[in-house]
Amino acid sequence: MKDAILNLLKKSECSFLSGEEISSRLQVSRTAVWKHIQALREDGYTIESRSKVGYRLVTVPDRLYPGEITVGLKTRVIGSRIVYFDTIGSTNDKGKELAANGAPEGLVIVAEEQTTGRGRLGRTWSSPKGRGIWMSVILRPEINPMDAPKLTLLTAVALARTFDSYPGIQPGIKWPNDVFIKGKKIAGVLTEMNAELERINYVVVGIGVNVNTSRAELPPEIENIATSLYIETGKSWSRKDFLTKLLEELEALYLSFKMGEYAAVVEEWKKYSVTLNKKIKVTSPGVALEGTAVDLDDDGALIVRTRDGSLKRVVAGEITFASR
Repeated sequence: MKDAILNLLKKSECSFLSGEEISSRLQVSRTAVWKHIQALREDGYTIESRSKVGYRLVTVPDRLYPGEITVGLKTRVIGSRIVYFDTIGSTNDKGKELAANGAPEGLVIVAEEQTTGRGRLGRTWSSPKGRGIWMSVILRPEINPMDAPKLTLLTAVALARTFDSYPGIQPGIKWPNDVFIKGKKIAGVLTEMNAELERINYVVVGIGVNVNTSRAELPPEIENIATSLYIETGKSWSRKDFLTKLLEELEALYLSFKMGEYAAVVEEWKKYSVTLNKKIKVTSPGVALEGTAVDLDDDGALIVRTRDGSLKRVVAGEITFASR
């Protein structure tokens, strides 16, 4: 009912709408209308009221409420249902819990703040309240578990496409899951799955984006290696608009992937890559090698030419850029 009242106020296009009219349209009492108006105000909406005139929506808060995101969202699967939290430990943890209990493909978990957000290799992901996009998406692709890393690369391309729509922003992807702007990290992807030997039960794709984070809000350990749209442009941006664009790009790529059209994703990843043709070091359990990243194969593995000229296929690991 609260969302229905909000939609009526939005459709009135800043004109006053009487409580009597709202009550009549929605078949609720005037007292119920007043209570829901109060609840909307507590949610951050500025609603002006005038005696014998009615209510008028003045401003909408910069919050990632489901009702705000779904207005105008042009997706069929991803974002068809959105679960919202003001504060949560980790959206990925909640995503795994919901997926294990049968949540449908495309469900999005979004939070204003994460208290235990994390990235790859157990690293902490700073998630200050109301400054970024901290979200997870539940997917249920009918693919072999060995193909799951493709979803990470696909999501990175969706992020790069979204950043590319902002003036003056030139995103780059560091293999396999980080998006960089001018050599600093602005977004990351954490993909976790539950699978059997030959089938995936579900995949939870976690995404963290620094949108309006100021330099002062970055933890000291990352202030020299991380950035945000606000830092890069000097202005704040609508997180809702960014999220809407991201969900649409993600769905377009994911639906193509499900139809077997992955080669185009690989080529687009290469276009955005800041890893290819660079000297790198790769470390993973039991593996350490140095060389030049020369290609990405169709499965999303990084091809590295080592010092002796041989080609090595890297499917997982942490890469750092060599100093020389």
